Amino acid sequence: MVPPNQTHIRYFIINGITDVPELQLPIFLIVLLIYLITLGGNMTLLLLVCLDHRLHTPMYFFLGNLAIVDMSSSTITLHKTLSSFITRDKSVSYISCMVQMYMFGSLTGHELLILAAMSYDRYVAICNPLRYHMVMNSRTCSLLASSCWVLGFLQVIPPVGILYSFSCYFSIEINHFFCDIVPLMRISCDDTSFLENLFFIEGLLLFNLTPFLLKFLSYVFIISNILKIQGNIGRRKAFYTCSSHLTAVILLYTTLVGQYLTPNLSSTLESKKYFALFNTAAVPMLNPLIYSMKNKDVKKAFRWTRGQVKKYLSECSMNFLSVVT
Repeated sequence: MVPPNQTHIRYFIINGITDVPELQLPIFLIVLLIYLITLGGNMTLLLLVCLDHRLHTPMYFFLGNLAIVDMSSSTITLHKTLSSFITRDKSVSYISCMVQMYMFGSLTGHELLILAAMSYDRYVAICNPLRYHMVMNSRTCSLLASSCWVLGFLQVIPPVGILYSFSCYFSIEINHFFCDIVPLMRISCDDTSFLENLFFIEGLLLFNLTPFLLKFLSYVFIISNILKIQGNIGRRKAFYTCSSHLTAVILLYTTLVGQYLTPNLSSTLESKKYFALFNTAAVPMLNPLIYSMKNKDVKKAFRWTRGQVKKYLSECSMNFLSVVT
């Protein structure tokens, strides 16, 4: 759909995940299920971190921040896919599209930075355990977390501001399931060379490569330190403390590479969309599972919280029965 003589876009049409009618309902149900699991898993993990004093440590403090990001990112990107199936309305206003793009870019940047902070936390815990509580004190953790939030929201302002100033588009149809910067640049008839260079330098090099290098260097020192540990039990225990974080990092960067760094060929456009779906739906769902499946502290906190809830409900029922009788 190409609007004739269009100089100012009032709305875009989001094509969605697929155009095949037979796949609309199955995809809707799958995405809805994944979204509900994402909200439930991350909310449970966040509540456990807040309620159980045993989880009041730097690692779980950062994990709580990650849970907030995962829930927010999934909600921002998947809500249009879910609502359009019910309302049959695939349009999104120009302002809403810009806001969605800004929020998604900010949260992605924050997630990369918070994972870098978590890798530093693992580095101090394994390579300098005697000074861990002195280095990773509450002030340091708060400063790292707040810096990640501020930098995440600041780094997207220049590219989104430039794209917001564009007024000419070849089409109002976005071949994606949410407003992202690359699909929008692809349909713009304005000169996007400066924006592409800025996106590459700031987005990919500064806010993707830099956190990646920080994580890589942290794990070089971590693995080097683990290899110096005498005995297989000590090595296994040290590796166990960072294996969940390493798995989450690999998952996220794999999807980002597929989403943004593969060639812009017609044969890869659909695959980019599915990488984006995995990044916005599957990764936020898997993160709480990765960090809690083999984590004894989280399991203990879950059992303790469940016991407290049962105790509270039992007391409430007893009080209700006493009032009634």
